[in-house]
Amino acid sequence: MVLYGCILCIVPVLALGLFSYLKLSSTIEAQAEQSDIPIMNQMNGNIEQVLKTLDYSLNRISDSSVMQDVLYRSMTYMDFQLYNDLRREFGHLQSLDMKVTDVLLVNASESWVINNRGLYGLDQFPEKDHLLSFFSLPYNSNWILHKNGELGSRDTQSYTCSNTIVLVKKLPLNGSDKRALVFAHIPVCSLAKMMGEETDTRHVMILDENYRIVAHPNEDLIGKSVLETGYMKETDLERITEHQGQFTSEAKSASYSVTYSRSEFTKWTYVSFTELGELKKASRPIGWFTLYTCLAIIAVSLGFVVLGSRRMYTPVQGIVKAITDSLPVRDAARGSKHRSEFQMIEDFIQNLFASNSSLKSELERHTQQVSVFFLINLFSGKVPKHEIEDRLEQYGYLEQIQNWGRLAVLTLEIDSIEDTKYGASDYELLMFAVNNIVEECIPPQSRLTPVVVDRTQATLVGFSGMDEEAFDSHLYQLTELIQKNVRLFLDLDVSIGISLPFTSPRHARRAYREGQEALMQRLKLGKGIIVPYANLNAGKHTLIFSYPKHLQNELIDSIKLADEERAHALLKQWLDEVLGKERSPQDDQISLIRLLNDLMIVMQESGIQLEATDPQGRSVHEELLQLYVSQEIEAWFRGRILAPMLQVFRDRRDSQYHNLSEQMIDMIQKEFDTDLTLEECASRLHYNAFYLSNVFKRETDMTFSEYLSMYRFQMARKWLTETDLPVKDIASRLRYTNPQNFIRSFRKHEDMTPGQYRAKYSAPGL
Repeated sequence: MVLYGCILCIVPVLALGLFSYLKLSSTIEAQAEQSDIPIMNQMNGNIEQVLKTLDYSLNRISDSSVMQDVLYRSMTYMDFQLYNDLRREFGHLQSLDMKVTDVLLVNASESWVINNRGLYGLDQFPEKDHLLSFFSLPYNSNWILHKNGELGSRDTQSYTCSNTIVLVKKLPLNGSDKRALVFAHIPVCSLAKMMGEETDTRHVMILDENYRIVAHPNEDLIGKSVLETGYMKETDLERITEHQGQFTSEAKSASYSVTYSRSEFTKWTYVSFTELGELKKASRPIGWFTLYTCLAIIAVSLGFVVLGSRRMYTPVQGIVKAITDSLPVRDAARGSKHRSEFQMIEDFIQNLFASNSSLKSELERHTQQVSVFFLINLFSGKVPKHEIEDRLEQYGYLEQIQNWGRLAVLTLEIDSIEDTKYGASDYELLMFAVNNIVEECIPPQSRLTPVVVDRTQATLVGFSGMDEEAFDSHLYQLTELIQKNVRLFLDLDVSIGISLPFTSPRHARRAYREGQEALMQRLKLGKGIIVPYANLNAGKHTLIFSYPKHLQNELIDSIKLADEERAHALLKQWLDEVLGKERSPQDDQISLIRLLNDLMIVMQESGIQLEATDPQGRSVHEELLQLYVSQEIEAWFRGRILAPMLQVFRDRRDSQYHNLSEQMIDMIQKEFDTDLTLEECASRLHYNAFYLSNVFKRETDMTFSEYLSMYRFQMARKWLTETDLPVKDIASRLRYTNPQNFIRSFRKHEDMTPGQYRAKYSAPGL
């Protein structure tokens, strides 16, 4: 019985403990390895996006008219304008997004070089032979790993890295006679930052076609073979055959899980090495815990077997005791008095498998989050069109979309949360609630996962077996249901835009834009609307942008009034209105030329010669079309157009002000003894009385009535000292109806009466 008891206790317990440890350990390792695949795909996608953007941009510059011009001419310091245009084109490449820090253009046929420092003769360039050797590269466009300091000057941040990735293109791209080379440098450090930091268990690197390391956080490994790292054996290289995959490498130092993804664009291989030994360390606490538990169960069981075999149930009780003392289910087990010990053991085993299920559920949740992120990028136009179908298939959407005959995008926005029970801080939570309502209103088979893009809720919907009229009708019913439920549960008004129907998911970005444009009709129709884009622009994919004529008129008026501050403010407002809209550069240039022409018409009608803006007679239209930055355009309009116009109108205004004030003073001096008024002067001079009042005040620092009163008192003092006119007659001639009023006014000004003034200051004999 002792032997039987030992076998009965030891074998099942050890088997259970070993199985639990192996199962949980393998699950942890498998999930850790699988997590490398989306990480590698994401890293591949991020870096490929930068490289493809650079390749596209450099192709565009290589085919530009500026590049075609410089390829067939000998550049000298006299071609500074062409040089500036070319450097401006290269400047577009040297942005944070494309990671480019150096651009070098070598024209072998015309024997000159342009780099960050300027224009050089090729014969005087120290690296001439090395540069010309790149003509032997096999392709028109080549990605190469290169040591820094061998292609020119060290005046940029790229030389903080020891190595750089160089995109080399032979020019012209489509010609057989290659005349020049263009080099675009991306520091390896920049790519290494995009790869993330290495950990003790995970190492990431990028390999070229010959399995040399072209990018790695450790610069000492750049240019070396991957075999030198000790992560792989030579036979492992033959296993990298598919587009992406995963295998285990038994290298010299340790065992590694190798995850790779190959690029069709650069022929590079993105590789991740995960040390399996480190992963197993994570499962060791489970193994020790299982071992200690098994030993405790065995010890208790053997003790009961040794003490007596009559109590056959004693081993089961020992197992139950170990479970209740060691696991989180202890309280529930103790509280369930009517459950048997076997049921408790069953719960324990189920909990072990439940941990496996929870890990799988966690992985599915992360997959759902990634799919939502993909849909947001799809609506935002950040997913390349050639990748859309592959990504849809990856997330399980492609088959569903292919079954739909027609698709559309619904865009929804909350009209306003003012005068509601919600605050600004509640907006994100409200959008989450709206997203859930949309998810409930639209059946899963008729939609993809609803997402929130910025402040807009967007849903891609589709149906099969419907004609166009039935499709539109069904969409409208769904949007009414959504509005009704949002109003019912959240007490909010929302507006919904419906895009035009489409058949391919590649048009999702365009459909999302159509939905947003439909929502803009709230400016005219108010809140709580449902607007199909088919009702706009006759259902065509066109946009009409209004020209801000009212701002232009106000700008011209402020120039004519020589109001420099307001003119500058209106110019900035006009540029923000025109350049702030999302439309083509050609449309922006048309609006700028239109403003320039209207300003030149004002100059012509006002008699301002064009030489006032540029004595050399250069074409202002050509200058304007060479500007591409809003700040430069604003500065150009201020300095070249507004400044001379404001100066001319300011001079005219000052001259006009002086002339008008002189005429008004002359009227006062000649007609001071009449009932002369400001309105009478305005009528004679054909100006507004308020305008003349401002002009007179500006020129004399006195109002019209103050000046008239002052001049009349001057004449009164003159008559009192130089004539013997009675005070009554003087008051009458100065238009006083009552002599006493004149006397009071005179005393107020001179602190004496007219008679006292005459007695004190009159000439002898009067």
